[in-house]
Amino acid sequence: MVHSFESNRLKKIVEDAVAHFEISPVESFPPSEPFTGGGVYGLYYLGDFELYEALRLETVSRESIPIYVGKSNPSGWRTARAAKTSDRKLYHRIREHYRSVLAAENLDPADFRVKYMVLDGDESGLIGPVEAALIRKYQPLWNTVIDGFGNHTPGMGRFDQAKSGWDVLHPGRAWAEKCKGKAPAFDDLAARIKAYAARLK
Repeated sequence: MVHSFESNRLKKIVEDAVAHFEISPVESFPPSEPFTGGGVYGLYYLGDFELYEALRLETVSRESIPIYVGKSNPSGWRTARAAKTSDRKLYHRIREHYRSVLAAENLDPADFRVKYMVLDGDESGLIGPVEAALIRKYQPLWNTVIDGFGNHTPGMGRFDQAKSGWDVLHPGRAWAEKCKGKAPAFDDLAARIKAYAARLK
């Protein structure tokens, strides 16, 4: 079809990038040293939250399933700027997630690890495809079953929306407590997690 485009070369490049991500070093959460550029990252959970017992990792290996996968585009990506950047967009995004976990009443940042891969310059065009490939491959819990971890504070006057499933399970973010919409039931979320864990066996 003339309007469709397929490329085995692109598929191979994305697969190579995913393989590189998987052998990237495991770091503390957040990373101890700031770094520049955009890219993709995965968070791994080693804690003892009861509902995640079947998903708990003892260590993080190449095959470990992240609990969340995300990305951060470098400055200038909307205008297709391909130059290397000196900003810390990816680092700051991971730090933002650290603050969410720190605010949660039943999570401890010390129970998380992170892998990340910087994709800067021309390679920044791979950020979206690589993130999507990682999510398709691993189906991380907080990407596919429990929503809301990556949410930001709603704009002024928008607190009529519902609290996310993540904030129901992990209360503590002050802005989430202001949301007035009908939130998902805790028991329904627990059932979704149990079904998800069963699929992994």
